[in-house]
Amino acid sequence: MSRLFASLFRKKSLGSNEHNGTTNLNKTLSVWDLSLMGIAAIIGAGIFSTIGKAAFEGGPGIIFLIIFICITCLFCAMCYAEFASRVQNAGSAYSYIYATLGELPAWVIGWALILEYSFSNSVLAIAWSSYFSNVLSAFSITLPEWMQTNYFSASDALYAACPHFLGVPIILNLSAFLFNAFLTFIALIGIKEAKWTSHVTVTIKLLTIFLVIVVGSFYVDTSHWSPLFPNQMKGVLAGTSAIFFAFFGFDSISTMAEESKNPQRDLPRSMIFSLLFCALVYIMITLVITGIANYKNLNVEDPIAYIFESLNMNQISFIVSVSALFVITSAFIVFQIAQPRVWLSMGRDGLLSPKFAQVHPKYKTPVFGTIITGLMVGVPALFLDMAAVTDLSSIGTLFTFILVCGGVFFLPKKEAKSGQFSIPYWNGKYFLPLIAAAVLFLFFDDIKTILWTNPSIQHFPQYVFMLLFVIILIVTHLKNLSLIPLCGVLCCLFLMTELGLGNWIAFFVWLSLGLLVYFFYGRKNSRLNTTQKEIL
Repeated sequence: MSRLFASLFRKKSLGSNEHNGTTNLNKTLSVWDLSLMGIAAIIGAGIFSTIGKAAFEGGPGIIFLIIFICITCLFCAMCYAEFASRVQNAGSAYSYIYATLGELPAWVIGWALILEYSFSNSVLAIAWSSYFSNVLSAFSITLPEWMQTNYFSASDALYAACPHFLGVPIILNLSAFLFNAFLTFIALIGIKEAKWTSHVTVTIKLLTIFLVIVVGSFYVDTSHWSPLFPNQMKGVLAGTSAIFFAFFGFDSISTMAEESKNPQRDLPRSMIFSLLFCALVYIMITLVITGIANYKNLNVEDPIAYIFESLNMNQISFIVSVSALFVITSAFIVFQIAQPRVWLSMGRDGLLSPKFAQVHPKYKTPVFGTIITGLMVGVPALFLDMAAVTDLSSIGTLFTFILVCGGVFFLPKKEAKSGQFSIPYWNGKYFLPLIAAAVLFLFFDDIKTILWTNPSIQHFPQYVFMLLFVIILIVTHLKNLSLIPLCGVLCCLFLMTELGLGNWIAFFVWLSLGLLVYFFYGRKNSRLNTTQKEIL
């Protein structure tokens, strides 16, 4: 039994950079390149789509949820930056956890990253398709409805009118699939080409957002900001998934460590800079859209275009719709680059097939992983609707962030070195009790309802949060743990409780499938399994 336990938690060296014979990736990315790619990932479909639904749920007070999620992501970004300055392999959180918590937790986080990147890009492809249809309609071009929707959204009339093959209705989002196929090809032919694609689209998106903020600010009616919390805090927190989905892209920067010219210096700087810049943008955009339109009217797929339509400024609305295509494209290409590099690391380590570790001799990209990523993103985009995957993508990301923040505590002590990022140390045992008291004060009525007035299995996520909060308080008092990683763990866990029991169940089903793959293939074929046989 002890040998089994040891095999599940065997670790790679922090300095390990073994490629198992594969070709090195091209080191072409500067801190400027990485920062722009981070901005490309964070400012995506969220700011042009999901932010409207969040404002509808929570009213103008959604600004406080944005600030809270910004702070949460900043805690997480600092933990990522600490790892990025010391672990220089591709693979993002997967490589970090392999070096600190061990092989099984690394597999779990790698499997969660597959959920995060693949499903989020399916959402982006679907969103792009919707905007593409709107732009075509402005030129009086209309695609058949059965080619631009999905089985979940199709009406009964469409089921009857669409083509059938062997009695099966043909309903698919063809433009989403073709969009995915084209950008998968861009990601395949090289990081340099993908970098410039990202830079061009980021420039377009920033110019558009600047136009929206400057023009929109002249039409803000501050009376729309009252009441600030029309649906109380419950309504604000209902937008957790919609807002968090827009923010988690900064972790994709860390997957490009091997393509960074100076990862110890550039990755931490680019992650924190891109996150702070995008937080400011989201806050300003939210103030504009909730100031121009009443929050009750913002439950639309294109809230920024909608507010200018409501002002009869159709030309700007059209510019926004066209720009949304570039915005979503820039976010999509970053995630489409990031996913194969997670698989690249897992393939090198033997946890997945060696094909995932193959690097194209000419393009210097993980060719097999990129093609599989294209299929995993494109096939769901053909058939699923956006709401079906947004929550799962968010819960997978929050789980990943929790493990990264927790993994910081397992890093060995080091001396401060010039050019390396280190998380500032503040003793958590002096601050965490104050945070606990604040939470108890703010949510006393909710806690009372959950524990005594109306206990229910639906509150299982909240029970987990309360139990872990108490455990963390005790351990922090005994071990003098650092405050910033603790805040990252607790904030992410709190946001997870707002995603509902159904999403928790679906996520753990996904993890269970991943564990089957690990125990039947990964553990036996791991490069760290020097005996190459089952350990019973």
